[in-house]
Amino acid sequence: MKYYILNRGDQYSQELTQTFKTLARQRGLIWDQEEPDIVVTVGGDGTMLQAFHTFSDQLDRLAFVGIHTGHLGFYADWKPSELHQLVERMSDPDTRLEQHVVKYPIAEVQINRIDESLTYYALNELTLRGIHATLVVQLNVNDQRFETFRGDGICISTPSGSTAYNKSAGGAIIHPSLETIQIAEIASINNKVYRSLGSSMILPKHHHCDLYPKANQKILLSIDHLKFEYDDIISIRAMVGDKKVRFARFRPFPFWNRVKEAFIGDGE
Repeated sequence: MKYYILNRGDQYSQELTQTFKTLARQRGLIWDQEEPDIVVTVGGDGTMLQAFHTFSDQLDRLAFVGIHTGHLGFYADWKPSELHQLVERMSDPDTRLEQHVVKYPIAEVQINRIDESLTYYALNELTLRGIHATLVVQLNVNDQRFETFRGDGICISTPSGSTAYNKSAGGAIIHPSLETIQIAEIASINNKVYRSLGSSMILPKHHHCDLYPKANQKILLSIDHLKFEYDDIISIRAMVGDKKVRFARFRPFPFWNRVKEAFIGDGE
């Protein structure tokens, strides 16, 4: 099995990376930076997002697995003390990667500017915010005008990203077996001029939404950890992507157990 490893960059994560490489070499795993079968991340969810975007052109063939050294590793299945166990699972000759892969939906984001069109995939979310003033944007759903939003911003999340910024914005947590995107308002302003729904919306696969920012408005566009400043966006389209992200689950870790462990814990 071929693997690549990416770490958060702090000393502890770098030390764990070297330990993992040593164990992997001893067990016959092959280091491959170009076309790995598995991408291992050492760090937190931010490290997983970085890995996702680094290999976004190979999502149909590789899988991700995370080792948690951050404060909240929602995507990470393994603890630093379990490196030996993970390497053993990956190097077991009876291991068939496809038998351990789960697939989560992601969001496809199409950005139309005055002079170019761009396409990105988001693992967690797309957010749109005003920089020097409140955001003003027209929201269409399936090519029909739905509302004109004014406020701090809009967050469009995937099911796996529903536990991130979307949750802080009051959105619902969605199980990643459901192929959806969720639109959540960030501090909307409602008056007789601007009136928005005031609650999150969930769109199924094959539906889409379009955002039309007010002309010449300077906005901050974030796609996961990537941030861009634009003042010439014509429209942004978001929908459930035609690709999925693949995670290698070498042991059971049900989604709702992750949610409970991350946000509630074991305390009574």
